[in-house]
Amino acid sequence: MARLNLLLGLVVIISGLWLVKSSHDARQLFVELERAQTESHNLQIEEERLQIDKRAQATLGRVEELAKQRLQMRGHGPEITHLVSSSASASAAGGAR
Repeated sequence: MARLNLLLGLVVIISGLWLVKSSHDARQLFVELERAQTESHNLQIEEERLQIDKRAQATLGRVEELAKQRLQMRGHGPEITHLVSSSASASAAGGAR
């Protein structure tokens, strides 16, 4: 009978330790999950901010300003427009005269 009591006591102690370890592991996993969710939320906010910045950078006025400043581009007008005709239309126009 003493052996049975000793064995049952040992089983109770081992199951208690197993329960404590399982609870500790569950708490650690929960904390890790909370951190991951917080990081995910922060990344979503950052993505939204970057999308807003991207839209602001792509406005027509900003693109025109950068084209003029960095690429030395000019607006179109009749003074810089060159008409180009293909050889077939040039010969047809010459023959019609």
